[in-house]
Amino acid sequence: MSGKMKTIDGNTAACHVAYGMSEVATIYPITPSSPLGEIADSWAVAGRKNIFNELLSIKQMQSEAGAAGAVHGSLVGGAVTTTFTASQGLLLKIPNMYKIAGELLPCVFHVTARSLSAHALSIFGDHADVMAARQTGFAMLASSSVQEVMDLALVAHLATMDASVPFLHFYDGFRTSHEIQKIEVIDYEDMAKLFNWDAYWAFKKRAINPEHPDTRGTAQNPDIYFQSREAGNKYYVATPAVVTKCMEKVGELTGRKYHLFDYIGDPEAERVIVCMGSGCEAIEETVNALTARGEKVGAVKVRLYRPFDIDAFIAAVPVTAKAVTILDRTKEPGSVGEPLFTDVCAAYIDKEIVPPKIYGGRYGLSSKEFNPAMVKAVYDNMLAAVPKKHFTVGINDDVTHHSLPVDNTFRAEPKGNIRAKFWGLGSDGTVGANQSAIKIIGDNTEKYAQGYFAYDSKKSGGITISHLRFGNVPIKSTYMINEADFIACHNPTYVNIYEVLEGIREGGTFLLNSPWSAEEMEQNLPGDMRKTLHDKKLRFYNVDAINLAQDMGLGGRINMIMQTCFFQLANVLPIDEAIALLKKDIKKTFGKKGDHIVEMNINAVDNTLAKLVEIKVPASWANASGGIAPKSPANEYVDKVMRPVQALKGDELPVSVFSRDGVYPTSTARFEKRGVAVSVPEWLPNECIQ
Repeated sequence: MSGKMKTIDGNTAACHVAYGMSEVATIYPITPSSPLGEIADSWAVAGRKNIFNELLSIKQMQSEAGAAGAVHGSLVGGAVTTTFTASQGLLLKIPNMYKIAGELLPCVFHVTARSLSAHALSIFGDHADVMAARQTGFAMLASSSVQEVMDLALVAHLATMDASVPFLHFYDGFRTSHEIQKIEVIDYEDMAKLFNWDAYWAFKKRAINPEHPDTRGTAQNPDIYFQSREAGNKYYVATPAVVTKCMEKVGELTGRKYHLFDYIGDPEAERVIVCMGSGCEAIEETVNALTARGEKVGAVKVRLYRPFDIDAFIAAVPVTAKAVTILDRTKEPGSVGEPLFTDVCAAYIDKEIVPPKIYGGRYGLSSKEFNPAMVKAVYDNMLAAVPKKHFTVGINDDVTHHSLPVDNTFRAEPKGNIRAKFWGLGSDGTVGANQSAIKIIGDNTEKYAQGYFAYDSKKSGGITISHLRFGNVPIKSTYMINEADFIACHNPTYVNIYEVLEGIREGGTFLLNSPWSAEEMEQNLPGDMRKTLHDKKLRFYNVDAINLAQDMGLGGRINMIMQTCFFQLANVLPIDEAIALLKKDIKKTFGKKGDHIVEMNINAVDNTLAKLVEIKVPASWANASGGIAPKSPANEYVDKVMRPVQALKGDELPVSVFSRDGVYPTSTARFEKRGVAVSVPEWLPNECIQ
């Protein structure tokens, strides 16, 4: 082991390495990579030194194109340089990426892989952006988890200096970039020992310098451009071996072994999935569950996507494989198949060996859920009498009929994990509180912790659903909780808008923040919610956090109150220990804002448990009926698309209800009227000064 265990998100893991291994970072913010620049800047201000014993020099440019041009200029000047980007931002960097690769300048771009704007913009994750950059000449290295982001970011920074080929290190936007996990952090001292200092000084000597001038960036004619383009081939031929060597070095340091392609599953598997990115974690969990019951299945995790080492890939697939399915997290309209699929087909053709049956599928566009039930559907397709050769999974395609049927009852998550789900309002502090809770538990116990936060695009004022898992083994569940032990609803209006208790297990715990007494629950909770509370034998608690927060001077910030209730009810830590750690975290988090703010939050914690009330579920609730009140019909678009999306049922909508070109009717906001505010401002005309 190299460093200590810390509970951090994927962006912090990448930034830790990029900061340590770079002299300059030129940046321009774009979701979900913006935190990388912010974190690096805060570390530089705090005086953190990198492996070169200096502060990272961070420059924000006027656009992503400017940031890429500045990377190129900085590299030519002899500074080890990095940048962080995603989506359209990466597309704006592509012209400079060709230049950087063509000039064999070592550097690393860290990309939080994200959807591209096509029929619509999306801030969420898939591989559309990195696949658009695969012709640039950058080596491409994929990470599947927060720990891998730490480890493979280091591999990228080591390998680029050894190979003199620039690297694009990518991991899934939001699913990995914002997921919090307990991981081992690698020390800068250890990074420095692995770094090729001879190659570093050779890179410095190549820098542009008036003392020994040269000519670069020329224009060439047809007589020599082609030959010049081929002159760098040997560097790309050598890169896979360089990456392998760097993976071995990092493996010796950390004890975690990586290869260009990593196989998991039955050594004699007959059905194999090939994938890269966070989907590999859910696939691994499913493979473990299926092999435990005797199914001969496995999976190949793609690490080094470019240059694609054919021999390493073929060696990773068991010779027993009768069928191989390649999963791509992108869509290339009109192609024979998506990029990874066509690469695998080409690999078999290149080796002139009889391939197994090959199938290709798309999954997970724009962070669409990809869970073990969907993974199992992919394995089942390979056994079907007539398998779908090209398919989608995770949606209902009732137009071109490419989608696979999914059995949503299938579960692969290991037993023993505590799973908690929190419904919050953007800016009420719920997400921040849950991030603190994960770090408190992860950093102060032996337990592994995972946190993922589902936002809608409204951000402040929108809905947030936090998914927290705690367990005794590393957590590979890179999907949302579908069976919760604990559900908290931080906004009382939600009980009449969303199916808050969906997926709670029998005997689980429900915590509600509301001003209602036990008697008032009868009038305020929908009938089907009351019936669920009774039928599933749930423990039901209520706290009036809004009034308590106002009494404590905290306004709408109910996070500390709800977090205290969570620690009391979830049994992850003894409550006295949890409260002591919570108060310590309050002092650390709010210390700079003054003693008054710290005191208010500590008072809120001290006064919470007296206000936490257990609601006894009446036997009469067994007969409760009636759900969330339906809204009166409006028009076809509002009724068929907009309202299901508002009710968080968009995942269930089939392809046929959507516009083919992204054009939608206007004047629909008037049908939204979410009514999620817990208090409404009153206009006082006599105090209004116009």
